[in-house]
Parts: sequence; structure tokens; C-alpha cells
Amino acid sequence: MKCIIVDDEATSRLVIEQLLKAHPAIQHMESLDNAVEALKYLNKNDIDLIFLDIHMPAFSGMDFIETLKKPPFIIMITSDAQYALQAYEYDFIVDYLQKPVTAERMAKAMAKLQRVSDSSSYKATAATVSDETSNSNPTAAEELFVNIDRRLIKIEMEKILLIEAKGDYIQIKTTDKNYTVHTTLKKIEEKLPHHTFLKVHRSYIINLTKIIDIEDNSILIEKDVIPVSRSKRPALMERLNLL
Repeated sequence: MKCIIVDDEATSRLVIEQLLKAHPAIQHMESLDNAVEALKYLNKNDIDLIFLDIHMPAFSGMDFIETLKKPPFIIMITSDAQYALQAYEYDFIVDYLQKPVTAERMAKAMAKLQRVSDSSSYKATAATVSDETSNSNPTAAEELFVNIDRRLIKIEMEKILLIEAKGDYIQIKTTDKNYTVHTTLKKIEEKLPHHTFLKVHRSYIINLTKIIDIEDNSILIEKDVIPVSRSKRPALMERLNLL
């Protein structure tokens, strides 16, 4: 079983790493000091278990859990017992370890993990939750989370007007405010619903529903005039509901 450790305290991460050596069935893959880096890791790797600290700066363990679409098993680790009741509201949270974690307490958590992992009822519940999430809460199609100053900020897709490339950054303009994010236009284009958004220029992606006017090779979205590349104009015309 592959696992990662997410905790902003280096000593705590080291303790968990050492305790896991007594449990060879758990393969330690990575130790990360914040939830943002953990999300990046999960986007590229399949993990079965996360040891997750609750109290982390900027983006807490509970905030992290809320962003997971298909959560693996999670064992919470914290020095504050008051969150135990809240944590047990989630089926995928196996156990709750209070710092400092002892070898005996870790062994109990591993035994519980084994029972839960073998439980067919959990697997059925997890599958049902996953199906319901994909059908009734299509987060990927309605919301976008961007990393700004080590915080994950939620942006509603329908509020995005346009996205402009600015060197190593992009600027996301919405009906509420603008956001500057360190990423590329290509990466964010992959996250956007293609039926709503279109790249009309090497530096611009627009929300087709926000177009006010089109004249020659330019588009008006609110007060912004967006250039349209000659190569992109046919695709734009195909996507418009022309009379």
C-alpha cells in the first residue's frame, strides 16, 4: 500500500517515517510539508493512504480533504483532539492519531486500516460516493482551484471572463476580481470545459458566453478588446450560434 505523509512539522514527519518501518506492507513514497504540494503530488501519482496533519499554515488538512475528488484512505495526525469528531464524518478517514504518535498506537491504526481495507461494505460505499460526486457535484466542470501565495483559491468557471498570458504568469479576469497565477496558458486550458472556453489567440482564452461584440479580428468582453488570430477565427465562428 503506497502512502505519503503531509505535515508541516519536520519532526512529526520523521516520527511517522520511522514508525512505518515496522509495517512493511505500507510503502512510504513521499513526505511533504504542505497541502498544496500534496495536491500536486496526487495529480501525478496514485496513492492508497495519506497520513495527514490537520493544523498546517494557509491550507489546513480539513481544507485539503474538501478538495479531493477520489480520496484514498486517510489517517489524521494532530496535537488537537477536538477535530476527531469532525474527522470521523468521512468514511475514508480510517483513524485519528494524536501527537506524539507511539509505536503501539500506530500498530492499532495499521490493524484498523487492514480491517477497513478488507471491508466490502466500505468499498461499496466508496464507489457509491464516487458515482454520486461525479453525477451531482461536477466540481471539475464548475470550479477551478488556483494556487496564489500558498493558498488554493476557488474560482467559479461561470464567472471567468478571459485568461491572458503574461510571461511566466497568467491573469484570470472574472466578474468579481482578477487573479495572477504562476502557470501557463496551456496548463489552464486543459482544466477548462471546452464547450465554454476557447483559445482565440496565443495569449488569450475567452469565455464564449461573455462575448458582447465581434468586429473584424477582435472580440469585446466587458471593457476588454481581445485579438483573434486568423488561424483561430474559423473555430470561433463554428462555436457561435449564428443566425
